[in-house]
Amino acid sequence: MSYVDEVLESVKKKNAAEPEFIQAVTEVLESIRVVVDENEEKYRKAALLERLVEPDRIITFRVPWTDDNGNVHVQRGYRVQFNNAIGPYKGGLRFHPSVYQGILKFLGFEQVFKNALTTLPIGGGKGGSDFDPHGKSDAEVMRFCQSFMTELYKYIGADVDVPAGDIGVGGREIGYLYGQYKRITTAYESILTGKGLTFGGSLIRTQATGYGLMYCTEEILKLNGKNMKDAVCAVSGAGNVAIYAIEKAQQLGAKVVTCSDSSGWIYDPDGIDVAVLKDVKEVKRARLTEYKAQRPNAEYHEGKGVWSVKCDYAFPCATQNELNLDDAKALVANGCQGVFEGANMPTTLEATKYLQESGLLFTPGKASNAGGVATSALEMSQNSERLSWTAEEVDSRLKSIMYGIADTMAASAEKYGMKGNYVAGANIAGFEKVAEAMLAQGIY
Repeated sequence: MSYVDEVLESVKKKNAAEPEFIQAVTEVLESIRVVVDENEEKYRKAALLERLVEPDRIITFRVPWTDDNGNVHVQRGYRVQFNNAIGPYKGGLRFHPSVYQGILKFLGFEQVFKNALTTLPIGGGKGGSDFDPHGKSDAEVMRFCQSFMTELYKYIGADVDVPAGDIGVGGREIGYLYGQYKRITTAYESILTGKGLTFGGSLIRTQATGYGLMYCTEEILKLNGKNMKDAVCAVSGAGNVAIYAIEKAQQLGAKVVTCSDSSGWIYDPDGIDVAVLKDVKEVKRARLTEYKAQRPNAEYHEGKGVWSVKCDYAFPCATQNELNLDDAKALVANGCQGVFEGANMPTTLEATKYLQESGLLFTPGKASNAGGVATSALEMSQNSERLSWTAEEVDSRLKSIMYGIADTMAASAEKYGMKGNYVAGANIAGFEKVAEAMLAQGIY
């Protein structure tokens, strides 16, 4: 049995109750098999893969908080510090009822390679809680965040672990978390990113993941003799990633005709009106039925259906495993030419394989949605320098990073005889950097 197969078998046995983590590890190890086979003796001797798939540590803690009626609730909090071979742990905090250890291990594992691709000195981690901020008052969210940080603060630091936001953790939550950290430590340091602009945040951070997705897509299309001009695009999601992916796609000359939330989806044949979408989701925090109310020509559908729409390019920007094999078949049947992931692992393994075998361009989230963490690292740099860069400077750096990621994963895939396989290219490029650092630092 090969080294890769041995480790995969062990991972599946040890983590049987964590399917998302197994899925993420399987995708990475299968695509770096060619590199591992060439270096098997060296890697096996150092137990490199065994160390790579095991987090450095997982911190689990209870988070008690009191609601506005005086009732006490207890949530579970986590921080998965996965790998710091190339820099301090870096990755978001997710507050959502679906959060459990397996989800965070999958996200932390993906973050290791995503962060390596940015070329910035940041390792991989992830954290969060099964707390749901939706429907809670500001006071309830504040009390929860203060309780969460009262435990988390012991394990983070500017040169140790720098969390950011994720699903359910936006500017409001980051502000409360940061305030509690300062209250406990009296230190004003860069221990969180995604902060408000008045206290160390970076311009373009809100837009970064969506903009970065389109910059990466733009470069991949260019490498394949294509572009975004006049393309019809389908986007899922209606959060920051989706909103700003739609905005940037339209700036690049495309027409985006869909978006979605947990209740249903919109088809707007005239193109999604970003101003209306922002009003609905960022101001009113309403469902997409409100978008339909303001745009009579648009269609609102309950449930799932974005991938049934005829489009040139598809951008899954909502959540993991939202695009399955049936969706992939529908996209291919409708003439879609490329799928570019804006969320973390939004495409199932079966769907990814089908799309690639059907000849579509496909970029994995660890590459194409790296703009968010890249800009978080730029925020860390600004904080360290006690400077605030202009929006143009941050955007220029973001664009350069995302173009670089696209070029790197294309070159890595071609180097190992897999031209056009950007999943393999991204995984190989990220793995080689992390592996080299791990080997250089000895067994730890």
